[in-house]
Amino acid sequence: MRVSINKSSSIKGEVFAPPSKSYTHRAITLAALSEKTVIHRPLLSADTLATIQASRMFGASIEEKENDLLVRGMNGKPRVPDDVIDAANSGTTLRFMTAIAGLTDGITVLTGDASLRTRPNGPLLEVLNRLGAKACSTRENERAPIVVKGGLKGSEVEINGSISSQFISALLIACPLAESSTTLSIIGKLKSRPYVDVTIEMLELAGVKINTEENNGTRFIIPGKQKYNLKEYTVPGDFSSASYLLASAAMIEGSEVIVKNLFPSKQGDLVIIETLERMGADITWDREAGKVTVRGGKNLKAITFDAGATPDLVPTVAVLASVAEGTSRIENAEHVRYKETDRLHALATELPKMGVQLKEKKDSLTITGGPLHGAAVHGWHDHRIVMALSMAGMVAGNTTIDTTESVSISYPDFFKDMHYLGAKIEEIPEE
Repeated sequence: MRVSINKSSSIKGEVFAPPSKSYTHRAITLAALSEKTVIHRPLLSADTLATIQASRMFGASIEEKENDLLVRGMNGKPRVPDDVIDAANSGTTLRFMTAIAGLTDGITVLTGDASLRTRPNGPLLEVLNRLGAKACSTRENERAPIVVKGGLKGSEVEINGSISSQFISALLIACPLAESSTTLSIIGKLKSRPYVDVTIEMLELAGVKINTEENNGTRFIIPGKQKYNLKEYTVPGDFSSASYLLASAAMIEGSEVIVKNLFPSKQGDLVIIETLERMGADITWDREAGKVTVRGGKNLKAITFDAGATPDLVPTVAVLASVAEGTSRIENAEHVRYKETDRLHALATELPKMGVQLKEKKDSLTITGGPLHGAAVHGWHDHRIVMALSMAGMVAGNTTIDTTESVSISYPDFFKDMHYLGAKIEEIPEE
């Protein structure tokens, strides 16, 4: 699907932030490992639907009812799936379910779409083998398709934390159900740490104990033979998705947007509020009411942004930097290359088409702000690239973006919400 975007004079109104994708993935997974759970206000997107389907294949019963998910779980005993698990485009689904496959008494095969089959999984497969399961890539390249034979027992292991926090979260979810205790030590710099904190927060709500020690990095001590007992959970709003709404309002003069259902949480991406403040935006956050208000019209200033903990904000910050006064630097961002696409390269390819001065290095982007002009840009089949380029198009006007159906991964109502706020976005009919 393609969309055309004309310059927006302003955007105004109130919208709800979509439910958090990260929390929804974890709630579904932990509910599937529990006995009986109700999940309120889940995000039903392409990624989370992949987690629902995978959980069903391991033996959970999941029913959608109004704004809830009713889950009858597998009570800590996943069965061997009858067919190949297709994680579609969801890295979280693939990594979580690969670890859970280690708890079965048979063999599980997992795969995904063409994009997902390019993403690395080596550290996770290596640790699963050390923990007693047998895990391998069918192409011997650390990428899906993946075959896992159950037998997870627990042990003392190390894992590289510099590629993806999803490996650590996957092990934290599976190891409490192993036969014996596991000590998981992180080597290298743990990237995207807030996502691990979200996992631990959810595990605690499910009655699972994880002991954390700091020792030249991070060490997790995970007792075995535990029981999941998540009974009821309400999914909070997603700061990653809300960032596109907030940033768009900040960039467009005359705008006033209120985004609701944004309460304090463990989400690392809530740093978008502080980032907009540092750039000089007119933004206020009523934490108690869960409302963030942004008014456009102030000149934004260049900043240095460390992406180590919050890689999903890089596309948003890159577009903000494109219109800010001065030169911004997004650094500590090499892990952003291992997402749905190489997002650093995607941004470095598309934003210059709109007049942006940008330099790409292995782990950074340097961006000098200035006026944007319209262009035909490629969305890279990546939801975050599409939404970020849409922000730029609203400032530049006369812009077309392809592969826009990818927003279904995390924010299915993105274009609907933007249109409601007054953005001039139209779908281009297929020829």
